[in-house]
Amino acid sequence: MHPNPAFRGTDRATNLALARERGFGLLTVNGPDGPLAAHVPFLLTEDGNALDLHLARSNPVARAGLPAAALMAVSGPDAYVSPDWYGLEDQVPTWNYVAVHLRGTLHPSPVETLRAHADALSARFEANLLPKVPWRSAKMSAGVMDRMMRMILPFRLEIASVDGTWKLNQNKPVEARQAAAAALDARSGTAPGPALARLMRQVPDGD
Repeated sequence: MHPNPAFRGTDRATNLALARERGFGLLTVNGPDGPLAAHVPFLLTEDGNALDLHLARSNPVARAGLPAAALMAVSGPDAYVSPDWYGLEDQVPTWNYVAVHLRGTLHPSPVETLRAHADALSARFEANLLPKVPWRSAKMSAGVMDRMMRMILPFRLEIASVDGTWKLNQNKPVEARQAAAAALDARSGTAPGPALARLMRQVPDGD
């Protein structure tokens, strides 16, 4: 995570809220020959103390000698920031971004929990598509879902620590930060720009 304390003041609840909303991240563990990584969707438990996910049986992370120390890195909006946008002299380019790191221990979960996990995961993201009628696994032909489920395994990351970097120009004067946010907001063709601009505007003026 970024070492500057100006970008590290976000509380646990806010960091977990971002992770819960995104529901997708980069899972990493140390393998026998070096770091291993998998890009996976996940579900945070209600108390935020663990997250559930699944991996293909053939994924190296699934065969990494678990339980093991693991990190789930979750990215929020990010964008390049031009120094021309601040209205100040002697500035340099930077990259604003939001990221949350969930560290803990990755464990295999009981295989019998897999179907409920898969159904909960699809329900979570199908809900974002309303008023579309949600897809459900019951729509699958007899036996097909069972065959597909045999190709994946469930896991749980027990979360020991939550860290967040919200790099939103807190180290700049308020006017400069707002000017950069306006420039990002104007870049409507670049999807992360307006989302990042909204977060920049939410930074308390005293920061």
